[in-house]
Order: sequence, then structure tokens, then C-alpha cells
Amino acid sequence: MSNLAVLPIIIPLISAIILIFFNQKVRVSRALTKLFSLISLATAGYITWHVFDKGTIVMETGDWMAPYGIILVMDGLAAVLVLTTNLIATACAFYAPHAELDKRENFYFYPFFFFLITGVSGAFTTGDLFNLFVFFEVLLMASYGLIVLGGGKVQLRESLKYLLINLFSSMLFVTAIAFLYSVVGTVNMAQIAQRVQEVDQQGILTTIGILLFFVFATKAALFPLYYWLPKSYIVPNPVISALFGALLTKVGIYSILRVFSLIFIHKTELTHEMFLWIAGLSMIFGVIGALSTSNIKLIIAYNIIPAIGFIILGIGLLNPDGISGTIYYLINDMIIKSALFLLVGVIAYVAGTSDLRKMGGLIHHYPMLGWLLFISALVLAGLPPFSGFIGKLLLLKGAFEQGEIAIAIVGLITSLLILYSVIKIFINGFWGDKETMGDIPKKSTKGLLGPIVILLAISVLLGVGAEFFYPSIESISTYLLDPEIYIDSVLKE
Repeated sequence: MSNLAVLPIIIPLISAIILIFFNQKVRVSRALTKLFSLISLATAGYITWHVFDKGTIVMETGDWMAPYGIILVMDGLAAVLVLTTNLIATACAFYAPHAELDKRENFYFYPFFFFLITGVSGAFTTGDLFNLFVFFEVLLMASYGLIVLGGGKVQLRESLKYLLINLFSSMLFVTAIAFLYSVVGTVNMAQIAQRVQEVDQQGILTTIGILLFFVFATKAALFPLYYWLPKSYIVPNPVISALFGALLTKVGIYSILRVFSLIFIHKTELTHEMFLWIAGLSMIFGVIGALSTSNIKLIIAYNIIPAIGFIILGIGLLNPDGISGTIYYLINDMIIKSALFLLVGVIAYVAGTSDLRKMGGLIHHYPMLGWLLFISALVLAGLPPFSGFIGKLLLLKGAFEQGEIAIAIVGLITSLLILYSVIKIFINGFWGDKETMGDIPKKSTKGLLGPIVILLAISVLLGVGAEFFYPSIESISTYLLDPEIYIDSVLKE
């Protein structure tokens, strides 16, 4: 059954290759995309069940035993993130045909879509640091193709900025891997974790760890490296924005979680204390950005940054509640961010503008759209009984346990400001008389709201059904806090 680990990579890869041949046949491409997405989702669901029922799946490609060959490790963390990725991809696949992609569908939109999922799934499952770099490049190349679709002036400007910053961070990434290999003589993450405990060069290892953190923090858009993200994420079509906002930064934060709970755990008083400061600053500056704009797409894009701050908070705490909160919040944020990007895409479409100052009265023609936004705001802010509340409650509990009162207070205040930043879209965009809309004709939202409803329902279920889901999240937290379990499962010692 070890071959199960490669299916989340192989299925979208083959799907992308097949769809290249149907590029000019839009209806066929749409149908195949939906079919392949459902197959990937079902496969990811089965793999997740298998991992929690039978244990971690380790695949040694080409029968080369670890640490010599390419290793894929499907543990609990990788399984739930791959499942969440495929859930979001399926929702986007059903939303895309109704999203006014114009001619983008004829320019290999669907192949790029699946290449992106291939890279993201590979990054979550690889057990090899160099192949983490490879899968980063796969997803980034797919994202380069997606972000330039449309070819507008603003889009090209932002895509150039996005391209340059990611090329620079990728260069640093491969350099850091080379330095680490020169010290420990391997790129297998389990063997690196084993050898860093034996190497008498802790100063060099700490430096390499901070360099890797800089790389991952750039990709995750943590303070102060978030400046490239907001406008880059709003210029493409809402489907692409949803994929980027839900997945790309999360691969960066996943890498920090994996590397700094497995490998670089010898100087936590330095590295993890730094994480707490960065978490607080990311929350503050991210929410300030969200409050400072009237562009509804930018509001959601800026809200990615404080969410990443909450996630890095748990990694910095490195205690059971902190790690459990990080995982719960990470899963919730992936789902709710994709739903929100799709939602504001619909709002901008029906209002004819993304400028909140030019909207009003939308509730009279689009009541369901308005209430979906309202519920999404509550989920994002972490109000009970929604899933955002469960993650934040665990994170704040972990912070209070370690006496980090200041960061807990910053988190609470940030949550209220996040709620206000999204609720103002509801208040200013949907409240008001019918006449506020002027002569804008009512537009059809057929096919657009269904995927959003499903994503939002799952997010709500994660909160209401927390008693059912939490034991699995807690088991992942226990697993991450004991690196020996990962090392033994991969190296079979």
C-alpha cells in the first residue's frame, strides 16, 4: 500500500498532461477537469482514512531504501493538507466555468491548474529537502503561467514582481540546502534530523536554519516579507486568487512547521522566540493593511498575513496546544480563504467594481451572497462555534500556558479588527436602498455560489463538529512534537 503516497502527485500530473491535448475544446476541458478533481478528492479522502487507520505511509521510489532514494512520506499532517488541497481544487474546478475566464481557458488554464495541484501535493508529501525545492519550483512555474493569463498592464507588472521575489527566494533555498548537505551529508529530512543531533557545529546549523526560515517566510508572506503578496494575488481571475490565497502561502508555512519541528529544534530559545515576535508583527501589519483599503479583493488578500501570523504563533510556542491550534487553524484558513476570494469575485462581478465606496444595496438583489459573506466573516474572525474559534482558542491557550500574555492580547485584538475589516464589506456593500445600486442590471450568479456554500459548510462543520475532528488533530500534534516517530517510520530503525 506504500504506492498510495504517490497518487496525489500522479493523478493531477496525468490530468494536466491529458488536458493539454484538449486545450481548444473548452467544454471537454471543463468536464474532464471536474471529473479529474473528483477522482483526486476521492483518492485523497481514502488515503487520509488509511493513514489515520493504519499509520504513516512511506514510499521508497525505485526500491531505493531510505535515505538513499527519493522518499514520499504520507503522515497525518501531509494527508489532511493534501485532502484540504483537493477539496479546494474541486470547488474551484466547479466554479471556474462560470467565472468569466474569457479567453484564459484557451491558454492552458486547466493544465496549469493541475500542475499547481501537483506541486502543492508533492511539497506536502516529500520526505526529501531537495525535492521540497523541486516541488516548490513545479508549483511556482504553474503559478507563473496562471498569474499572467489575461495580460493586462497591472497584471504584468504584479506578475513580474511576483516572479522576481520567488526567483530570489528559490536561489537562496537551493543555496541553503547545499550548505546543509555540506554539514550533514544528506538531504533526507529524517536523516538530517538524526544527524543534526550528532554534529558539533550548532552555530552553523542555526545559521542555515535561519536562512531556510527566511526562504519559507518569503513564500509564506510573513512580516516583513509580505510586501509582494497583496496586489499580486488580486490581479488574476478570482479562481486563481482563491488557489493562490489558499495554497501557496500555506506551502511556505507548512515547510516552516515541518523543518522547525523535526530538524532545527536545538536552539528553540533563539528560533522559536523569533517566531513569536514575527507572529505578532504579521498580525498587526496585516490587519492594518486590510483596514486601510476600500478594494474588497485587497481586504481579503491582506487578511492572509495576520492568518499566517496566527499559524506561526503555534510553531513558536511548540507545545501541544500551540501545534494543535496551528494545524486546526491552518486547515480552516485554507478553506475559508478560498471561499472568501471566490465570494469577493462574485461581489465584484455583480457590482461591476471592486471599490467598496461605489457599492451599496446589494442585499436586495443578492441576499444569499450577502449572508454567505457575513458567515464567512464570523468564521475568519474566529467567533464561536466556528472552526476559526477552535484554532484560535487552542493557540491562545498555548500562549497563556507559556506566559506569552502580550502575544495573546495582540491575537485577540487582531481577531476583532479582522472581523471589522470583512464586516465593512457587508455593511457598506450590501446595506442601503435599492436605488444605491443605480442602473446596474441584475446579473446571474448561477453556478458561482454552490462551490462557496460547500466550502463554507465544511468550515462550519469543522467548528460545530470539533469534538469529532480534534482527536485526529491532537494525534498529529503529538506526532510532530516527537521527531523520533518520524525518523523511525522513515528510516525503519
